[in-house]
Amino acid sequence: MRKNHATIRKIKISGVPIYGRLPKEVLKRSLFLAVFFALCKEETMYLMIDNYDSFVYNLACYLEECGEKVLLIRNDKITLSEIERLLADEYLEGLIISPGPKSPKDCGNCKEILEKTAGKVPVLGVCLGHQIIGEVFGASVQKGAKPMHGKVTEIRNNQTGLFEDLPKIYSVTRYHSLIVSGYDFPGCLKIDALSEDGVIMALHHKTFPIYGVQFHPEAVLTKYGHELLKNFTKICKKWRENNGYKS
Repeated sequence: MRKNHATIRKIKISGVPIYGRLPKEVLKRSLFLAVFFALCKEETMYLMIDNYDSFVYNLACYLEECGEKVLLIRNDKITLSEIERLLADEYLEGLIISPGPKSPKDCGNCKEILEKTAGKVPVLGVCLGHQIIGEVFGASVQKGAKPMHGKVTEIRNNQTGLFEDLPKIYSVTRYHSLIVSGYDFPGCLKIDALSEDGVIMALHHKTFPIYGVQFHPEAVLTKYGHELLKNFTKICKKWRENNGYKS
């Protein structure tokens, strides 16, 4: 049951109770902010930017099954000013950039949002989201040797960050034709996992709490998907605690 999901077009602002500390006149100008604060009810929650992915609800459900609240918004239906208000009011626990059928060059406001939020909130990019992270921070995104649609492959990871307490080698599911290139890889990023064919399967930013995975943790044949997402939520909570944010 997706009790924490909300498609904002279905909710009328006049019927939404207002929580948080935003002035009502601000909320009336932004249905998205009204819905976010109505759902969070003075608690933190996750924002997932949907890149028009067919299975984005599966990813959201996995996070909910980890005990988290999630709100979905499409990549062209949210503005930088709305993101700034969420950051200012400190109710944004973490940001997830979803998979999608296109490329980092056609991802709505995702790249601008990532640039704006870098160092201000933990971020997880999945598949296309992973590629967006790579491109924003200077890596090249290019076509892989062959499309990987539903391909199960083993990855080797460094057992830190997203992979803490997970096996060093395990199977994941890939749905992608583009990859983050390992050539001229930017110094600000670190590779956390590689596939059997040497493709970057996970990375993180060395300074900011920004993480990317090329594979799909929510896919049925991916092992330890819940555990990986749970590790991300732990990273988010620890980051907020270390930076003095409300719990």
